[in-house]
Amino acid sequence: MKKTLVVLLAIVAVSAVGCKKKEEAPKASAPEAGPAATQMPAVPAGTNPHAGLKPQEVKPGAGHKGKVVETMDAAGYTYVQVDENGQKLWVAVMQTPVKVGDTVEFPDSPPMINFSSKTLKRTFDKIIFAPGLAVNK
Repeated sequence: MKKTLVVLLAIVAVSAVGCKKKEEAPKASAPEAGPAATQMPAVPAGTNPHAGLKPQEVKPGAGHKGKVVETMDAAGYTYVQVDENGQKLWVAVMQTPVKVGDTVEFPDSPPMINFSSKTLKRTFDKIIFAPGLAVNK
């Protein structure tokens, strides 16, 4: 009888420890929900996520400055090739009126490498997506 009681207690102890571990595992692996304010709202398919947005105003001395050597508009963006002290670089901003010969300024941002534009059917080796562009005619 003593042996049976010891075996039963051992089984109960092992079961209790095993159940505790099983209950803790899902809690540890479940992702925590962040506050609703930090989550991006869902954008319905087929709509423009940038609709109604306007380019940000860029003040002089923003970072890069150069002369426009090529420009094109596509899908709500303006792509501008700028000659900055002999070095040519591409910048993309929300659609902005700019023409070849204008001097532009825009803030420095990390470039995207090998960016493929489906609309333009073109891949840019290196392009900066800036929040805005100051155009000095």
